[in-house]
Amino acid sequence: MIFTQYYLDCLSQASYYLIADETTHHAIVVDPRRDIAEFLADAAAHGLRVEAVINTHFRADFIAGHLELAAKTGAWIGSGQRAEADYPIRKLADGDRISLSDVTLQIMETLGHTPESISVLVYEHATDEVPYAVLTGDALFIGDVGCPDLLASLGHTAEQLGAMLYDSVQHKLMALPDQVRVLPAHGAGSACGKNLSAERASTIGEQRATNYACAPMTAEQFLTMVTEGQPAAPGYFVHDAVLNRRQHALFDVAKPPPLSVGEFLAARADGAVVLDTHDAPDFAAGHVRGSLNVPADGRFAETAGTVVKPDQRILVIAAQDREEEIVTQLARIGRTTWPATCANRKPRS
Repeated sequence: MIFTQYYLDCLSQASYYLIADETTHHAIVVDPRRDIAEFLADAAAHGLRVEAVINTHFRADFIAGHLELAAKTGAWIGSGQRAEADYPIRKLADGDRISLSDVTLQIMETLGHTPESISVLVYEHATDEVPYAVLTGDALFIGDVGCPDLLASLGHTAEQLGAMLYDSVQHKLMALPDQVRVLPAHGAGSACGKNLSAERASTIGEQRATNYACAPMTAEQFLTMVTEGQPAAPGYFVHDAVLNRRQHALFDVAKPPPLSVGEFLAARADGAVVLDTHDAPDFAAGHVRGSLNVPADGRFAETAGTVVKPDQRILVIAAQDREEEIVTQLARIGRTTWPATCANRKPRS
């Protein structure tokens, strides 16, 4: 079995990619990000065919790459049986098994972070009694659990989601054997929880012993603990939660050509927001009047998604050779840049 974790530090986000064996070359990607070149390159290098892409839930913190992967590979898109989307999905019920030859995946409903959330049990051999790992999405983190995500769960209350999550964590995930590897979709820095570890893998046994939310308790105690002190969600989360349910334009990572001064000024006059991504000292030394400064480091995308509204087009002022990186980070959270978007010098205003 090939099993790989792809981790994106700037969003504290993990995707997973696995295959049965060298005789079938069948692969599945779980919780992909929107820029999929790395998945495709690895698949090509190993001679793999991506058969399916599975989302553990509708994300609010980034735009998932299910549509891009399906378009490139012909893969089917899988989601929990309670999911509703306006693109074709295969609804996966609790206990459903997906065979990749000997490697087998089994769906476990782990509702509560969102009402359609699932986890994915990974069996290295179809006859194994104990799973190799469980991909927990945002249901169970290392050191924490996913908070009831009201922004991605319109129509549900925190109490309803909390009761679902209590059952998922206490009665389903904690029923797994201690040696099962726990591989969540987020790590430290994510706004999807309040106490996430910087570690990227654990075991059910370690979480049973150390994770506050996995200790025995009543449903009322659980709800109080998981809802208290949760971080405020960045401003773009509602937009992304809705967009992940919709058929939307695919992301094209082609390097954006620079704008001329005239094109830049015309686009700004047409309402585009000017986003200067230079470091603060460079911005302070000189910048286009009225531009916003969000340095292109650290959690750039989250900050940009908070200060720029979803319906605003963006003009990017970028350092030389960082244009593609910045446009990709903005696309990951569903922010749209102007056609031919970047200037690598600062036009005079």
